[in-house]
Amino acid sequence: MDNRTFALPAILLTLFGLLLSGCLSPITLTRAVIAYDDAITESQSKQLLVNIARAQHHQPIHFTGVSNVAATFDFRFTAGATPALTGDASRTILPVIGGSVAENPTISIAPIEGEEFTQRLLTPFHEAKLTLLLRQGIDIDLLLRMMAKEVRMSRGTGVVAYRNSPSDKIGYETFRRVVLHLSAIQDHNSLYVEPLNVERSWTIPAEAVTAEGFKALEQEYQVSYHAQDKTFTLRKQVEGGTLITNYDPNLLSQDERARLQHENEQGLRHDVTFDIRPGYYGGDWPIKGDVRLRSFNAILNFLGLSISEEGEYHVDKDSRTPEVAENPVKTLDLIVSPSSPSKLDLAMKSHGQYYAVNTSGPQARWNREAFKLLSQLFQMTVTEVSRAGVPSITIAK
Repeated sequence: MDNRTFALPAILLTLFGLLLSGCLSPITLTRAVIAYDDAITESQSKQLLVNIARAQHHQPIHFTGVSNVAATFDFRFTAGATPALTGDASRTILPVIGGSVAENPTISIAPIEGEEFTQRLLTPFHEAKLTLLLRQGIDIDLLLRMMAKEVRMSRGTGVVAYRNSPSDKIGYETFRRVVLHLSAIQDHNSLYVEPLNVERSWTIPAEAVTAEGFKALEQEYQVSYHAQDKTFTLRKQVEGGTLITNYDPNLLSQDERARLQHENEQGLRHDVTFDIRPGYYGGDWPIKGDVRLRSFNAILNFLGLSISEEGEYHVDKDSRTPEVAENPVKTLDLIVSPSSPSKLDLAMKSHGQYYAVNTSGPQARWNREAFKLLSQLFQMTVTEVSRAGVPSITIAK
């Protein structure tokens, strides 16, 4: 038989093998990345539901994070040729093709504990994180109902704290009305959430500044020299704390911004100041005070206890508050059932019950946004899962 009879099938087999392996690699990689992403996301969502259940039953919360996923793929292709088995067809060369894909993932799971647990789950949120979320367009009503521990406002000669806790009837209803008022202003696109830009100045003796030091100062500050007392005055615009207002704070004078910044600095780093003034939208109820943020652990406790022990209830807006778009009874409506609920996005069994977010009915969008916000807040607390120095569980398949 002519050797050329075998040459053409061999070339075709080689080309087919290269094409097959080239197609399988990106397809397999894409499917694997999406599958791991779905699994990790679902795992996190179920952990959130489980920890809400733990909080409901006054049990300690605990999270475990996936610190690393390393998946190795082994693509193998085999090809050959064999004559047909019978008759004249035995002169024909038939291809024999085979292939396989082997996956060997290694998943490292690290529990969140010790100092990491304290810093990320027990420490109250910083005001900058609230500001960041507000700038994403999230409803301030939803944000503060979930993130805020209380509002603090001046009354007479002191400061009164109104707690975001249904067991404190007066405090809870005042808190809800303040938050609804801010939400109504936001619905009208009249709410400002901006850091205070203030000018700071310092005076230093001229003899204390060398020529090299003077050049360095000019790069950072506005420098003016006073010959009469031989001093330099340094001025610099600095960004202060966040202020929630119904007016543009940049229109205030330097002295007014400095005064507000001084008041802002008297609070804690997890306090956010609000200042609603007359003469602007929502100014029929002028209110001023601070929102005190809570930790992620406190958020889970609030949601867990609200299921039955400290259930939230409807609170009407203040008569001076403009119309609001929505005012749900619950910050996050959870369904707890002895059987697996149907037609819901996600359910998790814990403590003999199924826990699921209520994604049906008129508040479906609100509840989805609330659970998404809870997940985002969790991500903002555990932005880095330890890769070393923490006991971990490694699963190799």
